[in-house]
Amino acid sequence: MDSRSQFCHQRGTTFLETRDLEKEYRAGTQIVRALRSVTFTARSGDFVVINGPSGSGKTTFLNLISAIDRPTRGDVLIEGQSTARLNEGQLATLRKEKIGLVFQSFNLIPVLTAMENVEYPLLLQRVPRAQRKQQVRALLAEVGIGELENRRPNELSGGQRQRVAIARALVSQPKMVLADEPTANLDSETGRIVMQLMRSLNDEHCVVFIVVTHDPEVAAYARRRISIRDGILEELPDVVDASAA
Repeated sequence: MDSRSQFCHQRGTTFLETRDLEKEYRAGTQIVRALRSVTFTARSGDFVVINGPSGSGKTTFLNLISAIDRPTRGDVLIEGQSTARLNEGQLATLRKEKIGLVFQSFNLIPVLTAMENVEYPLLLQRVPRAQRKQQVRALLAEVGIGELENRRPNELSGGQRQRVAIARALVSQPKMVLADEPTANLDSETGRIVMQLMRSLNDEHCVVFIVVTHDPEVAAYARRRISIRDGILEELPDVVDASAA
């Protein structure tokens, strides 16, 4: 049994906690409170969609739980460990080993093929070449673009590029994937396909998925729905599961 299979049997185990999380920015002489006393928990197998308008604090929250930024007050705990106690090198290692990121603009390296883009995190981890190729080919097949491994980003559609980005986020077998507006640059049908893919991968790998979006239709794919406005998070009632349709 590989590490992912073992993790799948731990569905419901707490992976991420935030405690009274606050973030403030200075804008001229004004203090902007981007997040206000946010307490939040995510467990293995969760698929959380955080929905809110521009300026609501979505991206700020994502930056804090991915350990890219530090809070003004409060704490972020990943597997019970406070990120406030880690130095920059330790935070970089945490992100590399436990967190995958999917971006609105894909953030693929244009001179690299689909395979090379997905392989890149494994190169940084010095994974042996044969193992890298095996992992990458398996993931590209899983996200439905195995036959496109030698194409560069400009030879792929928006939906195909996002599939490459999702495969890259998962290739290091992280325990949490954070997606920032993953359907914003896609048409509605392609966006639906990408969201169904992410839910399928969540079911298969039991990885925590946290998706932030301004698109209300994305919320239909959530196991848990969160509303954010003026830096305040509010958990919403369960919804009918569109991914099963």
